[in-house]
This record gives sequence, structure tokens and C-alpha cells, in this order.
Amino acid sequence: MPLNTFRITSRSRLASPSLLAMAVLAACSPASDDQAQHGGDHGMDMARQISVANPATDLQLALLEAQPGDIISLPAGTFNFERGLTLNVDNITLRGAGMDSTVLSFKNQVAGGEGLLVNGNGFTIEDIGIEDSRGDALKIARGDNIIIRRVRTEWTNGPDTSNGAYGIYPVQTRNTLIEDSVAIAASDAGIYVGQSENIIVRRNRAEFNVAGIEIENSFNADVYENEAINNTGGILVFNMPNLPVPGHSTRVYDNVIERNNTANFAPPGTAVASVPAGSGVLINSNDKVEIFNNRFDGNQTANIIISSYFSAGYNDRQMAADFDPYPETIFIYDNVFGAGGNAPGFPELDMLRQALFGTDGSFPDIIWDGVVHPERQSPEHAICVNNGDAQLLNIDSANASANPRVDTEAHRCTHNKLSPVALPADMGV
Repeated sequence: MPLNTFRITSRSRLASPSLLAMAVLAACSPASDDQAQHGGDHGMDMARQISVANPATDLQLALLEAQPGDIISLPAGTFNFERGLTLNVDNITLRGAGMDSTVLSFKNQVAGGEGLLVNGNGFTIEDIGIEDSRGDALKIARGDNIIIRRVRTEWTNGPDTSNGAYGIYPVQTRNTLIEDSVAIAASDAGIYVGQSENIIVRRNRAEFNVAGIEIENSFNADVYENEAINNTGGILVFNMPNLPVPGHSTRVYDNVIERNNTANFAPPGTAVASVPAGSGVLINSNDKVEIFNNRFDGNQTANIIISSYFSAGYNDRQMAADFDPYPETIFIYDNVFGAGGNAPGFPELDMLRQALFGTDGSFPDIIWDGVVHPERQSPEHAICVNNGDAQLLNIDSANASANPRVDTEAHRCTHNKLSPVALPADMGV
């Protein structure tokens, strides 16, 4: 056993004073302040390597005893927990043997609001599956420099209102990477990033969630090379009215967004309960959003929906004083649109489809509620579409759909493109 390796095999051994003393003596020098702030195990060649042989009995104690810079490794196997796990230490790496090999199962959970709750900077989790938590599967509550890599969250019973709300759920974070992960059957969002800045979500698969991937009240986000398939809504870019952080500057590109027609199974009263089945990308009350180079197909309400707070179905929520309810500076270009819009998820939308396009007709690829700020109608705030023959339908929601119309030419414009998101170099990504 290497001198900087501490193997945990049981609670009794972990509790032994002599073994704890050996672990402390074997550990290398404490991580520097810079390492503690900047996360992961990059540059941590002398980090303590802690192997937890039986996570079901020993993982929570290992998390409680962890020191900044520790790399905690878990073996292959399915490990059952009755209580949620918590980590409150900076600069920890939690590593399994693969998202389908190391499985933390919370099927019999009786205590705790999450599967794994993390409060800390510089957290990396990789190659782990988290199943059937009572609440959110993986929640990162505040922290800088977060890496979530090859993590699977799943409710194995499939779509169900009783499932936890969020699969992968960093909130109030800065510099966050979520990559090569899988999220299945969350009753709110499979992959959700909220009230955060500097975000990359790439090469993930989100399936059979209410919202596949959601960026909410966050800014500077790149969402690319993901598969959002068989959700109620594929990718959501939202601003909620009762949060202090305004969302803006999100790029959604190079994704596959197909067949997001799963019936909405969100608990009544939640924000995503108003998402119609059949939504590819849904932008609500958000600004500076680019949608480009994506492949859409088979989203039965519309491939892209753009709406204001007033059309979102949660008008009773309290608005922060500076909340901007209008989607502005939206740029849609160079996407590939397949079929869609033929069977909208809400009856009133289907009635509108039939009234405008006939019984066998379909909505255009882009639907907009048509609600604009009365004093902000300059080109810089426009919804711009530069996407070949794709059409935009203005449903005139502000006037109870008195004058719905295909209005594509009014939106033939461009915006300056957003800059790519750059994460700190010392995150090693």
C-alpha cells in the first residue's frame, strides 16, 4: 500500500485511534490555499488517496473525515443507503469505477433530502451512478470550480411524479463543468444549473425527464454536444421571477434534440409543470440566447418555443423588483429542423394548430408568444431568425391569440455572437 493511501474497510477500523494516527502521518502536506480554491485533483500529485472498500457502511464517515485535497475512491458494486450523504470540505475528488459500475442506491432512503449533498469549492465527482434518491440525486449547493464527469443519475422506475426533482443539480456555483454524464427520469430537470455563472454542459444524455437540461437564472453558459431525447422539454433556458440573479448569455449548439414528447409528470405547481410535452428548446424570460447548429426532430409541440413570464403559467409567483419578464436578444441560426409541431401537448395549442393549419397541419419550427416590452422594441432586443426556410409563428398571446400569424420576415435579422465560455486553466479542462 502506498504511504499516501488510506484504505477504509469498516467503521471499526476507521474509528481506531491508531489507524487514524497512521492516516494523518501518511498523508502528504495539506493542500495550499490556491489548491483548495481551484478544485479537482489537478496538480495534486501528493494528495491522500483514500479507498473506501465498503461505501454502504463507510462512505459517509470518509466524507466527514476528509481533508482538502483528498481523492476518495469507490469500488465497483451497488451500495445501498438509507440516509443521504453530505460533504462539507473543499477540494475533494470522489471517484468510482464507472457510472454503471459504482452505483449508490437510495431506493430504501428514509432520511435526507438528497442522495449526495455537497457544499464546497473544488469538488470533482466522476464515474459514479446515483439511483432512486428520495429528493435530488446530486446537489452542489454553492461552490467554485465544480467538475461533474461521467455521472449517472436515474430513477429506475421511469417517469413518475414521486421521483426526485433534480438529477445533477449545481446551484449558486461559479465555473462548473458537467460532461459525459447521464440523467434519467427526474420529475423536474435531469441536468439543472441555477443561479450560477461560467457553465459548460457538454456531451451528456438527458432522457425521460420533465426538463432534460435546464439553465435557470444563470449567465455565461455553453450547452453543446448533448442528447436531449424523450423528455417533456429537451433544453430549457429560463428566468424565474422570484430569484435575485438574472439569467443571460447562453449558447445552445451542436445538440441532438429529438422526440421530447413524454407526458409532463412534474408535481402540480412547479415551474416546469407548465411545459407542454413536445417542446424541443424552450426559452422563457431570458436574454442573449443563441440557438445554432442543433438537430431537431419529432418534437410535437414545436422545435423551439420562446415565451415571456406572462405566458409561462406561473403568473402568481412573486417577481423580484428588477425582474425582466421579456425574452430579448434571441438569435436562432443554422439549425437542422426535422418534423415537429403536429400534436401539441396542451389542448388549447392543438386547437390553435388546427385553426391555423388544418387537422393534419403542423406548427412551424419556432413559436413565439409575441409579448414584447412596450418601451424596448429596438433591433438590439429583437428575436432574430436566420435559419433558411424555418418559419416563426407569433401566437399573439398578449391579445388572447386574436391575431396569430406566421411572421418570419419581421425577424430576419442578426445579432453579434456571444463569446465561448472559458473555465479557469487550473481546472484542467
